[in-house]
Amino acid sequence: MKLNELTISEARQSLLKKEFSALELTQAFLDRIKERNGKVNAVLSLCEEEAVLKAKEIDKFISKKIELPVLAGIPCLIKDNILVKGVKCTAGSKILQNYMACYDASVVRKLKNHGAIILGKANLDEFAIGSSGERSAFGKTLNPHDPERVPGGSSSGPAAGLADNQCLFSLGSDTGGSIRLPASFCGVVGFKPTYGAVSRYGLIAMASSLDQIGPFAKNIEDAKTVFEAIVGPDKMDSTSCRKEIEHFSIKDPKDLVLGVPKEYFSLSRENSSGEETGLSPEIEGRLRESIEKLRKIGIKIKEVSLPHVRYALAVYYIIMPSEVSANLARYDGMKYGYSASVGDKSEVKDLIDVYLKTRSEGFGEEVKRRIMLGTYSLSAGYHEAYYVKAQKVRTLIKDDFKNAFKEVDAILAPSSSILPFKFGEKMENPLSMYLLDTFMIPANLTGLPAISVPAGNINNLPAGIQIIGKEFEDFKILEIANIFEKL
Repeated sequence: MKLNELTISEARQSLLKKEFSALELTQAFLDRIKERNGKVNAVLSLCEEEAVLKAKEIDKFISKKIELPVLAGIPCLIKDNILVKGVKCTAGSKILQNYMACYDASVVRKLKNHGAIILGKANLDEFAIGSSGERSAFGKTLNPHDPERVPGGSSSGPAAGLADNQCLFSLGSDTGGSIRLPASFCGVVGFKPTYGAVSRYGLIAMASSLDQIGPFAKNIEDAKTVFEAIVGPDKMDSTSCRKEIEHFSIKDPKDLVLGVPKEYFSLSRENSSGEETGLSPEIEGRLRESIEKLRKIGIKIKEVSLPHVRYALAVYYIIMPSEVSANLARYDGMKYGYSASVGDKSEVKDLIDVYLKTRSEGFGEEVKRRIMLGTYSLSAGYHEAYYVKAQKVRTLIKDDFKNAFKEVDAILAPSSSILPFKFGEKMENPLSMYLLDTFMIPANLTGLPAISVPAGNINNLPAGIQIIGKEFEDFKILEIANIFEKL
C-alpha cells in the first residue's frame, strides 16, 4: 500500500483501523514533497514541524478512541494566497516574499478544527493572475503528467501537488477558472462553489466579486467531504452567504435533464487575429462522447441557449482588472511586504519614488498589465463606457443562465478549450492566454457553482468536463458529477 496514493476515505478507514498512524501518513507525504518538489515546484513553503506535531496529536486521539472529524489526520496543501498563521504567504509575488501571516483564513481555521494536517503552501501565478502556472515569482509549476507542459493556473501548485500525490487534497481559489482549468490539465477534480458559500476571509483579494475558494480532490466523494468542512456563513466576510446550502441526493438519474449550450459549439474557431477561440476537435469529441454516455444511462440532454455568453470574456477582462487595480493599490511599500525604501536609498528621493519603485520592482509583468487595464477602465471618462457597461452585460449573462435553469438541472461544458500546452507557447501573446478562460468565466461572473471532472486522457494528456449548477445547488452538481465519474 502506497500511502500517498490513497483517497481521503481510504486513508480515514485505515487510520481508524490503525493500519498505519497519522504520523506515518504525514511523513509519507513530507518525504514525497522533498523527493519531487524540485521536479514539480508545487510547494513554496513546507510546514514540517507543525504537521508532525499535529499528526502526533491525532494519533493520541485515535489511541484513546476519541471520535474524530472525517478530515482528522488527512494531509493537505493550501494555495499560497490563503493565510495560515505563522507561515509565509507570498501570493506568488516578490512584493510579499517575506510576508508572514498573522491569522488563519476562515477555511484554514475550519480545516484545523476538523483535524486536517497542513503540509505547506502551494505555488500559484502571481496574485492568482494567470492561466498557466508560469507567472509565479518563485518559478513555474510543472505538470506531473508531462513536465514540458503547463499545469494550468492560477492554482498550479494545489492541482499539480495533488496530481503528483504530494497531498490528499488541496485548497485553491477560482476567479476566472483558476481551480477548474488546472484540475482539467492535471487530471483531478476541481470544484468552485457558489459565490459566498465558502468564506473568503483570509484570502488575498484579486477580484472581490469573482474570487471563490474551493477544493481539489482525487474524486468527487473527497471533494464533497472537503466542501462540507469549509462551507458555511462567516461573520468576518461581508460577502458570505447566510443561506444554508442544502444537501441533495439523486434517486434516479433518468429524472435529470442536462443542458448543452449551443453557443459553446458555435463559437468561431478563430478571431480576426487568427487565435483559436472555440473548442479544439479533441475536446469537442470528448464532450460529445460524454454526452452520449450520459444519454445511455437515461439522462436527458437538452440544447439550451446562452445568447450573451459570447461577451463573457470581454466583460470579465474589464471587471476583473478593475477590481485588481483597486485591491492591489494597498501594496505601496508602506504597510507590509517589499519596500524600495529599505533598499538603495540613493534612488529613493521622496514618497512617490517609494511607491513607484516598490510597485515597479515588486509586481510582475502580467500583474502590472492588469493594473493598467483596470485603472484605465475606472478612469474619468471611461468608467461609464467600460466598467458600468460591463456590469450591465454581466446581468444579462446571469439572466441567460436563470432562463436556462428553468429547463435543465445543470449545464455541461468543456473545462478547457484545449489540452495542456507546452511552456512558453502563449506567453508572448497575452490575448491567446486570456482565451483559455472562455468556458470557465461565465460561472464566475454569475456566481454559480461549477466543477471540473476528469474525462480520461487524450493523447496521453488529461482532459476535463465541466458541470455548472444553479446558485446554491452545490451538492446537486456534486451528485451529478459523481454519476459522471462512475461512467
